[in-house]
Amino acid sequence: MAEAYPPSVSSASSSDNSDAGNWLQADQDDGDDFSEAETVQVISLLDDRVFDDALSMINYCKEKYGLDFIGIQDRLGLDFHGSVKLINLIRQRVHEGQQVNGDSIKKEDLEDESLLKPVLEDDALILCLDDLPQPGQKQQDQSKSQDKPAVDELLQKNAQLQEELEKLSQQFSNYRLAVQQTLDQRWGEDDEKDKPESSKTATSKSVNGEKKEPEEATYYFESYAHNEIHETMLKDTIRTEAYRDFIYTNKHLFAGKTVLDIGCGTGILSMFCAKAGAARVLAVDNSAILDKARENIFNNGLDSIITCIRGKIEEVTLPVDQVDIIVSEWMGYCLLYEAMLPSVLYARDRYLKPDTGLLVPSHTSMWIAPVSDSEYVTENMTFWRDVYGFDMKAMQEGTYVNSRIEHMPADAVAGTAQCFRMLDLHTCTKEDLVFTEKWASTISEKAENLDGFLIWFDTFFAESRKEFVEPSLTWKEWQAAGRERVAFTTGPFDKETHWRQGLMLIDRSKAKEVAVKAGTKISGEIEYAIPEGHHRGLNIKITWGLEEEEEGEKQSQMWLCH
Repeated sequence: MAEAYPPSVSSASSSDNSDAGNWLQADQDDGDDFSEAETVQVISLLDDRVFDDALSMINYCKEKYGLDFIGIQDRLGLDFHGSVKLINLIRQRVHEGQQVNGDSIKKEDLEDESLLKPVLEDDALILCLDDLPQPGQKQQDQSKSQDKPAVDELLQKNAQLQEELEKLSQQFSNYRLAVQQTLDQRWGEDDEKDKPESSKTATSKSVNGEKKEPEEATYYFESYAHNEIHETMLKDTIRTEAYRDFIYTNKHLFAGKTVLDIGCGTGILSMFCAKAGAARVLAVDNSAILDKARENIFNNGLDSIITCIRGKIEEVTLPVDQVDIIVSEWMGYCLLYEAMLPSVLYARDRYLKPDTGLLVPSHTSMWIAPVSDSEYVTENMTFWRDVYGFDMKAMQEGTYVNSRIEHMPADAVAGTAQCFRMLDLHTCTKEDLVFTEKWASTISEKAENLDGFLIWFDTFFAESRKEFVEPSLTWKEWQAAGRERVAFTTGPFDKETHWRQGLMLIDRSKAKEVAVKAGTKISGEIEYAIPEGHHRGLNIKITWGLEEEEEGEKQSQMWLCH
């Protein structure tokens, strides 16, 4: 059984139905550039090791795993296309977690034309097939010293290489055409080409004859494939340095351990863990950003420790039964938007060692406070009622339906804040993420009126699952209690983070005025729910009123967090 998946393997179920020929977009006329390349990165057939040439990789697989690739070529009498199919068959079986035994591979296993579709994008092994000894020939000892060739021998070798390069280029042209024809026949794209633009259905699926829009999950994972979102998160020093500081100041927790990084993105947390002494790190992400993470990891010399795995954590098969630590940056707006936490809880129950396994971070607390900011309301909401002398109230329609993600000034907070939910990630369940909780606040002196509510969260990094975080403690109070601890807030009283806060503005056209002054006590309930048909979305409903009012007399409004 292979020890790890090949780094760029992605199953057909997780890839889009784009032109499979895109992997060969390199101009076939750029032969000179190809011949001048200094190194070729050939990824092992059976794990995530990377080699500078194909023959070294083939010898490694033979010596470590007993897989004789050239021997299989020879035994089955494979030509170029057959060898390509063999490469893709082996990579596919390794990705699916099957045991790869070269002796069991038969000619019939390679009859499926779909094996011409590359499993590994830009597979350098396929590019280097002609560099391998031809079937029936003995592999030469790579360490054997060679005499310095004469000038005429160099010229002869150069001519031979040019001929081989032209042959290789022609083979790949034929290969690309064969792949495209195979996929056209399989997916019916020949028929699609003949249809008018308005009738094509490349981005939709048909189920029982009914047209179905692309899955929500597709957009979610594609959104994380771009550099910009990762740049924003990495430049959030409050976020990134908290993870770094916890990992580096607690190297004794990571030394020699197996770590699972869920939603690894660029690989930054995985590299922190590897530098802290982890013996093995499994970096999982279902977004195409994993390709960049793999490069980052390789370029920093950590590929022998970190294994990248493409897919959803609920669907991939890890090469280990248990892990010592799960690290993940899963938090969304208002904490639970994007619904990534259920995936972390699934991995906790499936892979984390019971009793001793650690989640990083370990606790999160959710806070609410009333807001009074007439200037903000005027600039962003009332503005539409007088735009250069015109009433554009139509533009206000729907503006109160959605929450607004803002970093509000501290003086906009119009009363005491309350923690309405504390999540201990070692014990909470998926059911705990949908709830209704009571809240209360005492209005401050600076409040002019009640314009809405502000929601944020604090994050804690406990060194042991036995540590308890009091729900009433702020991140700063917990950090200051005893020795130094690691925690951070996304609230309005400290440095801005990329999460900012969720601002829920009251729709004045539907709500009655609540007379507030310093010392007024207000209370109500806050509800977190999942919108129907949008499992990564979040509905937040808040009920409010004077403390002495009965629940039925209080007002309520719902916002969609996005």
